[in-house]
Amino acid sequence: MGKPIITNNIRKLRFNHDEMTQQELADKVGVTRQTIVAIEKGNYSPSLELAFRIARVFNLRLEEVFSFEDKSS
Repeated sequence: MGKPIITNNIRKLRFNHDEMTQQELADKVGVTRQTIVAIEKGNYSPSLELAFRIARVFNLRLEEVFSFEDKSS
């Protein structure tokens, strides 16, 4: 059984949102810049609460920021 993959387009959204820095996004959602880096690189999957907070910063639905692919199918 394969591991589910969560991808995101945070980097693109930050760039299109007045070139927001990773630090600015981190400050808005209450985490460290390193957490944002790890999420963007796909090395860390955010909690559901954090995912919603990130989506809210960009005024988007969760599905417009994150994608879920289940490789077990």
